[in-house]
Amino acid sequence: MTIKIYNTFTRKKEVFEPLTPGYVRMYVCGITAYDRCHIGHARSAVVFDAVVRHLRYRGYKVNFIRNFTDIDDKIINRAIEEGISTEALAEREIKHFYQDTDALGVLRATSEPRATEHIQEIIELIEILINKGRAYTSGGDVYFSVRSFPSYGALSRRNVEEMRAGARIVVGEQKQDPMDFALWKAAKPGEPKWNSPWGPGRPGWHIECSAMSMKYLGPTLDIHGGGLDLIFPHHENERAQSEAATGKTFVRFWMHNGFVTIRSEKMSKSLGNFVTIQEILEKYHPEALRLFLLSKHYRSPLDYSPEALTETTSALDRCYTALSEARHLSKRPVKKQRPLTDEAKEIIDILSHLKDRFDQAMDDDFNTAQALGSLFEGIRALNRLGQEAGKRPSALYIGPLKFGADAIQDAARVLGLLNQDPDAYLRKRNLEALDLLGMKEADILKVIEKRTKAREEKDWANADRIRDELAARGITLQDGPEGTTWTMKPGP
Repeated sequence: MTIKIYNTFTRKKEVFEPLTPGYVRMYVCGITAYDRCHIGHARSAVVFDAVVRHLRYRGYKVNFIRNFTDIDDKIINRAIEEGISTEALAEREIKHFYQDTDALGVLRATSEPRATEHIQEIIELIEILINKGRAYTSGGDVYFSVRSFPSYGALSRRNVEEMRAGARIVVGEQKQDPMDFALWKAAKPGEPKWNSPWGPGRPGWHIECSAMSMKYLGPTLDIHGGGLDLIFPHHENERAQSEAATGKTFVRFWMHNGFVTIRSEKMSKSLGNFVTIQEILEKYHPEALRLFLLSKHYRSPLDYSPEALTETTSALDRCYTALSEARHLSKRPVKKQRPLTDEAKEIIDILSHLKDRFDQAMDDDFNTAQALGSLFEGIRALNRLGQEAGKRPSALYIGPLKFGADAIQDAARVLGLLNQDPDAYLRKRNLEALDLLGMKEADILKVIEKRTKAREEKDWANADRIRDELAARGITLQDGPEGTTWTMKPGP
């Protein structure tokens, strides 16, 4: 087993070997808790959840830390707008975050620290930087000196001198250099504040992640993740202040997920295309959204549209339908021992190697798109095997059908997918779709009863008419040894 990860710092794939064999120190930047999470937040949460799941599946113990920024300018301004405290606002939005991510099947991190709970650690780190000559005080603020860190810009591949030439100092800031950034901000009237050696104030945004990651994971992380938008300035600044303080490599593997666009446009409230997780989950199944978010490689851009979610929903339905049918076929009593056809043997071979292909895809920089491709190939194979079993019933199909369904579901669970009982999932989807037609299940059962009576009386014309009328409404009847069942094409 060899896992390779694309390292943003080196811009190439590298063999992953944690600092401590078998133990992974992983940190991912969490949300700034001032508003409902959007689909961009969902992608980051689901992507790194899949990373953690796969690492654990591969036998690593993962100490996973995801923080909450619960104090900053956005939180202060929104709290003022709503007339509530910053604490109340942050608590509300963190609760919303859990509601959304729990629905998406995102596992809780090992620890989920908040900035305001780690003020002392932040102050201690800032003091180290000041004592080492890497930071300076100015009018109650504390700034990191970018000039004191020669490799600044190495992560984002930016030329510091070019950036400095275009940088300006904001009114009220007392920096020695326009590229310097705040570690501590002096309190303004009415703002939340904490006591510090430099006077009352609050931490800057970047310093909180360094302080919290070091507390829970030590000076060097194996993996640090986040969205592409965090490479500069947030992660660049994290790296600078952390390595300036410890003299050690801060992060061994930097990982960044790609942006989410809305119909090929950048997501923006001003454009009216800002979509929250809550809004999407009101219309679509959580697993459909999760499947969509994993359908592209995590470093690639991902374009959202309702049509894309509808297509993903259909794909999810097909997966559960195949699993349900295979499991039912594997439970049917068949005594005949007819030999398997050559085609059946080829299909079984595909299913037997499914997990290997899945693992290879995930080991190669967590390629969920390719991993899902192996799952969908398995679903197609499972359907073909079911057709073979139907045409030529044999007890020899029972084991392969069950094995195939188990292999697909076991692999999918590494991605947090196909976790539900197939029959329960399909029944719920059918009832939801039926509700859109303004019908209840009892209505269909009465019609089925009439059709059954017509069939018993050999009134085939009437029986066919009833079946066709239901089919016109998207309802399919299936006659079997145990009676007639119904299914329908679910809505979005």
